[in-house]
Amino acid sequence: MSQNVPLFTLTRQWPQVEGAVREALERVFASQQFILGPEVAAFEKEVASVLGVRFAVGVSSGTDALLAALMACGVGPGDEVVTTPFTFFATAGTVARLGARPVFVDISPRDFNLDPEKLSAALSPRTKVILPVHLYGQAADMDAIAAVAGEIPIVEDCAQAIGTTYKGKFVGGLGRMGCFSFFPTKNLGAFGDGGLVTTNDQALYELLVDLRVHGMRPKYIHHTVGGNFRLDAMQAAILRAKLPYLQQWNAARRANAARYRKLFREAGLEGIVQLPEELPDRGHTYHQYVVRLPQRDALREYLAQAGIGSEVYYPIPLHLQACFRHLGYRPGDFPEAEKAAAEVLALPIFPELAAEEQEQVVAAIARFYGK
Repeated sequence: MSQNVPLFTLTRQWPQVEGAVREALERVFASQQFILGPEVAAFEKEVASVLGVRFAVGVSSGTDALLAALMACGVGPGDEVVTTPFTFFATAGTVARLGARPVFVDISPRDFNLDPEKLSAALSPRTKVILPVHLYGQAADMDAIAAVAGEIPIVEDCAQAIGTTYKGKFVGGLGRMGCFSFFPTKNLGAFGDGGLVTTNDQALYELLVDLRVHGMRPKYIHHTVGGNFRLDAMQAAILRAKLPYLQQWNAARRANAARYRKLFREAGLEGIVQLPEELPDRGHTYHQYVVRLPQRDALREYLAQAGIGSEVYYPIPLHLQACFRHLGYRPGDFPEAEKAAAEVLALPIFPELAAEEQEQVVAAIARFYGK
């Protein structure tokens, strides 16, 4: 079914970046250097400057960013990594791939992020890393998490939160490492897969550089086992071309969120539709605009029939996924995550979304609820 209002589209962004992207790709074609090389090095320097961190290491995907960061922390069999059950699968999947155990902590209903008040009960002598997620573009409460963590390393999952701030500092520089994704739908997206690990620790930076090339330094000498986590030069060049637009794209998302708040209020829907909160000291960048509402699945079908895109992020919490059944979690163990999974719905929020399209979205929701 064709959509009058798409959940997301890149076709409207393309005219804005086409010239810079084509020029960037021509540089790569002329150099004939396609793996790592000067484009990757330049992107790492530029993005580190934007995010206010000392070091950035380009990798092959957001998943591999998490994997490399956990490997750099020495995560392995017998270890536990504490994280949220309400996130994209890769957050916990990378833990399991290393033979470690994901240990889940329920979320706060206000921001969908790991609840610091429930964190201490999940820690044990086997806790190797705490892995909070800045879900949907809003920062987790990092000070509260750090206060509980003590000396336990914190690795930030920033896959949905590039450009998000917490108390004036960008996420990705608040923990031991930050992990970013450049999947095409992200606020800063490549033309395929790509990722990044950030850190302020030089020793970790040097280890990450080795880990992304099979733990190799110098050539053909391996002191540790890494992986093939290299960022392609073409993706780095494209990201360099798009990086200068990140701030204005995030600002456009925030403006669209503000318009939604106004429209929902004017439609008399505030008592029915729970809108995302912008909590103090946390600069939401709205990778997704996620509301909570009754009759979610019926509304989603109604919107689809009206040509309006929407999505559920995420319908099944990780502790209830079949592949994690051996962890022993049961329905009811994390009630806030389970409640969110039944109620959340992401609405269109991309930067080029027109005001008239937002009006269509809210009007359709108002009709569904008889307003």
